[in-house]
Amino acid sequence: MGRALFDRQLINGHMVRHMYKHLLGWPITFEDLELDDEDYYQSLKKLTKMDDVSNMCLDFTATEEHLGVRHEVDLVENGAMKEVTNDNVSEYLEANLKYRMLDRTKPQMTELLLGFYDVVPEPALTVFDFQELELLLCGLPEIDMQDWEDNTVYSGLFESKGKREQVVTWFWEVVRDDFDQEMKARLLQFVTGTSGVPSRGFSVLQGNDGNVKKFSIHGVQESSFPYPRAHTCFNRIDLPNYTSKKQLREKLKAAVTLSAVGFGIE
Repeated sequence: MGRALFDRQLINGHMVRHMYKHLLGWPITFEDLELDDEDYYQSLKKLTKMDDVSNMCLDFTATEEHLGVRHEVDLVENGAMKEVTNDNVSEYLEANLKYRMLDRTKPQMTELLLGFYDVVPEPALTVFDFQELELLLCGLPEIDMQDWEDNTVYSGLFESKGKREQVVTWFWEVVRDDFDQEMKARLLQFVTGTSGVPSRGFSVLQGNDGNVKKFSIHGVQESSFPYPRAHTCFNRIDLPNYTSKKQLREKLKAAVTLSAVGFGIE
């Protein structure tokens, strides 16, 4: 992979988002865990809303299964002896994130990073964010705008009129006419988590669970959310009902450009 980048050769395949962050030395967040395993993320999220998490009888361990044999892994030292309570639930969540996204694949990740940095020095990557690194490794996708529009679903404020809504019309005009190929790819990254387009087109665009989840535009009130927000697990963008095309262009461009630092992503 490092050799491909060094020789300016494209890789035919996309990795999950947190892999690019590992290569850049960026911090891993719970949003990355959501992309990796939405069900696991949601189960952890529910713990933060419980009145008394100790009723779940949890400890600081995780269950792994290898060749049909299940075993417990300590998330912290003597984790099996440490009960999860309201006072330490945040520590439990962080321990799960660290294990799931780092420790679980540490030997493989270490070898990948050592091999990559042996060809491409780590300091040379500091000028990129993880979205730019994906585009460098995999190239800009060929996007069929008509296919993209035809395979988009609408909800919220736009459910009744769909693509006939004025704001939706502005959205597609901005994407088609004002965004260059790179910005189109970044918009895809912003909403779906990757710049990859399925070989059979947007009609089979998948969510992180492997099921088909078409690109979705969800209309919301501008008073609630001044900038577009992305729900990468559902391939959905929340688009405020802006009053002008210029306003939509500026807000959308800002959200897409700053998405690498977590702006407007849920």
